[in-house]
Amino acid sequence: MLDAIRWDSDLIRRYDLAGPRYTSYPTAVQFHGQVGTFDLFHALRDSRKAQRPLSLYVHVPFCANICYYCACNKVITKDRGRAQPYLQRLEQEIQLIACHLDPAQTVEQLHFGGGTPTFLSHDELRQLMAHLRKHFNLLNDDSGDYGIEIDPREADWSTMGLLRELGFNRVSIGLQDLDPAVQRAVNRLQSLEETRAVIDAARTLQFRSINIDLIYGLPKQTPDNFARTVEEVISLQPDRLSVFNYAHLPERFMPQRRINSSELPSPAYKLEMLQRTIEQLTAAGYRYIGMDHFALPDDELAIAQEEQTLQRNFQGYTTHGHCDLIGLGVSAISQIGDLYCQNSSDLNAYQNSLASAQLATSRGLVCNADDRLRRAVIQQLICNFKLEFAEIEQQFNIDFQGYFGALWPQLQGMAEDGLIRFERERIEVLPAGRLLVRSVCMVFDAYLEQQNRQRFSRVI
Repeated sequence: MLDAIRWDSDLIRRYDLAGPRYTSYPTAVQFHGQVGTFDLFHALRDSRKAQRPLSLYVHVPFCANICYYCACNKVITKDRGRAQPYLQRLEQEIQLIACHLDPAQTVEQLHFGGGTPTFLSHDELRQLMAHLRKHFNLLNDDSGDYGIEIDPREADWSTMGLLRELGFNRVSIGLQDLDPAVQRAVNRLQSLEETRAVIDAARTLQFRSINIDLIYGLPKQTPDNFARTVEEVISLQPDRLSVFNYAHLPERFMPQRRINSSELPSPAYKLEMLQRTIEQLTAAGYRYIGMDHFALPDDELAIAQEEQTLQRNFQGYTTHGHCDLIGLGVSAISQIGDLYCQNSSDLNAYQNSLASAQLATSRGLVCNADDRLRRAVIQQLICNFKLEFAEIEQQFNIDFQGYFGALWPQLQGMAEDGLIRFERERIEVLPAGRLLVRSVCMVFDAYLEQQNRQRFSRVI
């Protein structure tokens, strides 16, 4: 793992294409409207029969202020009263889904995302967690991974104390950039002191893990000012870091139209920012997990990667990929066995469905045999940076070369370029290719030719 990543500008220039992030395969672009609540109930029944453990994702869409770079499903409002009707519908959804599961199915993982989950008042957070505990088997011994996304401008010591009391033991903190000029350009003014106060509270209250999100490629960023942000962040000593590439897609995400595209850094500057960030984080002892993620060597993700048990789902890299993932709230995605399904992304449609005692499932996909096979291949590559053909052959009763023979020329080309080591029994993503692992996964994506690449961010 010491040589986990090597910078190769020539390879990056050739393979830095637009493509999926593979939080699922098939990706959400393939979801369609023929999947509905009947499919969801069928999958929940199978989950109950198999007694699979659960991972819950709860989406809280509200934000008091708009961040211009944001591509999340959110509702911008200063009216805190809008949360209560939403919570009523969310509680109905919790009840409707939980009655199809077995109370013995434990919730190993819980994550509140948004939006800004702490937009909710303390009483509302208590109310929501009490309802979840009433209908799902949440662990009470602090052994689960229960995380929440935090905007430091919307949280203080008392909020952090409440979250710990409610059972949360992990926090993910949105930071993005500390430079005031960059913050003004994206309408997110957030001081280092605000961020440090939340982290100090989390450490004092014995939260188990702290993640910080950064974004490179924002307006007014330069390699020098972003390197200063990274330096300050390293001094905060988070357990994990996510360093995302900003994808400017104003035609898809309306808030991004407020960003002055002439102020965006050049592609060369973006590459330099990433290269320097990797050097800084590596020098500080962080390991590259893959796909924008870094972690300290004693973090669960780093350990899981070493033990080859790391997995990936809609929540990113995880040690809980064996759980059925149930998404609750507007736009939330579930992955239950071979079913992917997503709730309506429109707040009114979501609330109206539940007001009629109907689930808000609007689209999804049921994996076929080819999807399951390719999903396993992509998981191995993106999590472990290697693929043993014999494991796939045994699991799916195929001859690997016979099944994927048409891909051999592409894979041989990648091997000649130094992206991968390609042998008769395996593929290994080399240190120079690890930043570009999405490009290797894309070779195995059966849907990519039909898709509009404009929908995806570039690999780097």
